[in-house]
Amino acid sequence: MKSISYSEKKCWLGRLEKGDDILASLTRFCHEHSITVGTVSAIGAVQEGGVGFYDQKAAAYREIRFSEEMEIASLSGNISRKDGETFLHCHVILADVEGKSFGGHLLEGNLAFACEFVITEFAGSAPERVLDKDTGLMLW
Repeated sequence: MKSISYSEKKCWLGRLEKGDDILASLTRFCHEHSITVGTVSAIGAVQEGGVGFYDQKAAAYREIRFSEEMEIASLSGNISRKDGETFLHCHVILADVEGKSFGGHLLEGNLAFACEFVITEFAGSAPERVLDKDTGLMLW
């Protein structure tokens, strides 16, 4: 097990505009506020979107896309660095009109209908993601 200890530096509450790409907008917010390490969570709804799933056997991501409106039952993630840039790694649970839920990586293309977010910045240097040879993933 590997871990790093941080203290909270600052916390933001905000909301995205209708039609905003959730992942791109949250990443842009972090860039604009120089946030390089922390956590993110959000609730709301999407007009359309999708989730990603890492297929461990194929060592590749698969996407499941939705063209209908869905609730954001939960969105959580972390903020660190990848290739020298601020990088958000988020997972999301989207629920359809029947309450069926789909979860996975938050992909670009999840367009907000309404989205309220909380970003907590940590004090200290951000961990850099590097290739983990055992999994083939970019991990801290």
